[in-house]
Amino acid sequence: MQNQLSYGEDFKYIPATSLESGVGTEVLPDLYCHTIQIVNICLVGNADATNFVLIDAGMPHSAKEIISVAEKRFGENSRPQAIILTHGHFDHVGSIIELIEHWNVPVYAHELEMPFLTGKTSYPKPDTTVEGGMVSKMSAMFPIEPINLGNTILPLPADGSVPHLPKFRWIHTPGHTPGHVSFFREEDKALIAGDAFVTVKQEYLYKVFTQEQEISGPPRYLTTDWEAAFESVKKLEALQPAVAITGHGITMTGQLLTNSLHQLVEEFDKIAVPDHGKYV
Repeated sequence: MQNQLSYGEDFKYIPATSLESGVGTEVLPDLYCHTIQIVNICLVGNADATNFVLIDAGMPHSAKEIISVAEKRFGENSRPQAIILTHGHFDHVGSIIELIEHWNVPVYAHELEMPFLTGKTSYPKPDTTVEGGMVSKMSAMFPIEPINLGNTILPLPADGSVPHLPKFRWIHTPGHTPGHVSFFREEDKALIAGDAFVTVKQEYLYKVFTQEQEISGPPRYLTTDWEAAFESVKKLEALQPAVAITGHGITMTGQLLTNSLHQLVEEFDKIAVPDHGKYV
């Protein structure tokens, strides 16, 4: 089964980091967010429990760190029941194959992400011309070729349920990618947003490094459908989340989150959409 698993030929280590890299935060008793270089992974499950799920798989060559974080929280030789992906961009699946081989667990993603995760279709090229800073310029080096997870990758259930996380539901939040999903738990209004919106201006190297907190739309250089991205942000704002873990940036909570999300919806064209770029 595992012989057919492969990364794209352009897959490589990306030398980008932030001050938060290596830092973990217990956002809620069963939600743990850990930053790997410039991206967040999320462990869902109480620290004293044996059952947990990993959301997203970090940057290339970060499997050892992810396994170490999981074992530190859940005990030696612990393994998740599944890995669930918000989407298939390189910084969210960077260590997926090593993790599958180490843990031998299934992986889930939205049906529309499958071509990018089964070796069929490359993502569109990053837009290096997009309005923004140094990270936008660097994005030409980001891997976009499809990875192939063979039969280890499964589609998320069509009914919106999330495998092994009965209190969460997945929400289709396209725009950044066709099959991007976010996860929401009604009882405490907890949102795992992926890159549907982020809490750092991901295009600017200085802001990525310092992780200066400010709400933003999805990372511009890899977002190809701004109308869908706007609809997704409106969908998430309507849920009135109390806490949001995003793919990039520091977790946002409470009134700051409410106000920021409202502002993002009201001023989406100004805050999120670049002034120019090939996907605008």
